Amino acid sequence: MLESLEKMLAKGVDNSLLRFGLGKGYLDLGENLKAAEHLQRCVEFDPKYSAAWKLLGKAHLAAGDRGAARTAWEQGLEAARAHGDKQAEKEMTVFLKKLDKQL
Repeated sequence: MLESLEKMLAKGVDNSLLRFGLGKGYLDLGENLKAAEHLQRCVEFDPKYSAAWKLLGKAHLAAGDRGAARTAWEQGLEAARAHGDKQAEKEMTVFLKKLDKQL
């Protein structure tokens, strides 16, 4: 799947959905920095994409950047609230609480 998405990107196709797919795929493979790069582009295309903010935070945390994870989840909370995405809001609230406990 990632190979075909990368080919689309190389051909000049670039949008939030493509970047989300690439970000999720690389996150699943443990390639956290690459995942964060694609997910960051995703939320630049669509700042209201709460699922992308959630994964962006996960990618940053997995890469060891707690500050960036916090920022992503805080921005994701705003997006989720603005969109009425209660599930994403709950999940990111839990992630932030866990992050606070780790500190």
